[in-house]
Amino acid sequence: MSITKHKNGVTYPSLLNCMFSVIIPLYNKAAYIEKALKSVLNQSFHEFEVIIVNDGSTDNGVHIVEYFLRSQQQEGNISVKEHVRIINQQNKGVAIARNNGVNAAKYEYIAFLDADDWWHKHYLAEMKQLIDKYPDAALYGSSYYQVKHEQRVKAEIGVNPDFKMGYIDYCKVYAKTLCMPVWTSAAIIRKPIFQEEKGFKPRLKLGEDFDLWIRVALNHKVALLNKPLAFYNHDVDIKTRGVRNTDLYQPEEHYIFNLGYLESKERNNAALKTLLDALRVYVLLPYYLNKPTREAALYELDKVAWEQQPLKERIRYRSPIGLLRLHSQLMQIGSRAKQFVKHGTK
Repeated sequence: MSITKHKNGVTYPSLLNCMFSVIIPLYNKAAYIEKALKSVLNQSFHEFEVIIVNDGSTDNGVHIVEYFLRSQQQEGNISVKEHVRIINQQNKGVAIARNNGVNAAKYEYIAFLDADDWWHKHYLAEMKQLIDKYPDAALYGSSYYQVKHEQRVKAEIGVNPDFKMGYIDYCKVYAKTLCMPVWTSAAIIRKPIFQEEKGFKPRLKLGEDFDLWIRVALNHKVALLNKPLAFYNHDVDIKTRGVRNTDLYQPEEHYIFNLGYLESKERNNAALKTLLDALRVYVLLPYYLNKPTREAALYELDKVAWEQQPLKERIRYRSPIGLLRLHSQLMQIGSRAKQFVKHGTK
């Protein structure tokens, strides 16, 4: 067996025996889990295990999985029972569910898939090729489609159109479009690196993936395959969404309020500073408009290098709060009306 040595001194076995542990957190996704699971079991690359972590679901999602495992001896060329196992836990949130799945994983390469998303059948095969070609990376991703109203659009990741695959400057790429270059359902991480970084932070309910990927990217290489091989489902019932669209998260639950540990790196890393400031400006407006969270939002906004921000954003944040709130409400009403006209009469 050949050995690949990472810069931090950790050794890894030969990629010729590359195998994946696929972690699927499941919480009230009965309508979607079978499609997600089948997209894994129908992969053209068969060296993997699937760990479904039932996070205290209150619907029949886990029963659908159990019935599928009992009734399907074979899915494509895969022996279903040999590849899939279920871990049950009380409802503790997606971060802990994923962490527990990784802890139970047998293999070095950890692939994540949310229960309402799905993969192209060659996803693992092509990601293995990416790993083979760029073995020094700790984190790997492919580009992906965003699916909304049954229409799929390639995510606008900030790489050049002619970029095929290779190592990326994660912060620079992310800052160009604010579209995640490594999205969780199209991400693979080495288990030793995941453990070294102590996984997803349990207290975060929004952006726990951003928080982990940025920690990894600042200390290790990231490789990207610019080919859409995963599908990000935006057509999910709003009641089952992991990310709420209407309610505001408490600051302690939201990644944007919990990046103090990056302050020293932010001062010395221009690309990181550009990315974090752009995210602050983009994300914090509803918290700025909400009186109970305004002070916390202002604390974060004070960190922004405003001279580097677009003129429209500087004007926006200098406008009277009442006017901003009215504009935000009108935009929401307009968006809902547009969606009703487009889809509500079908």
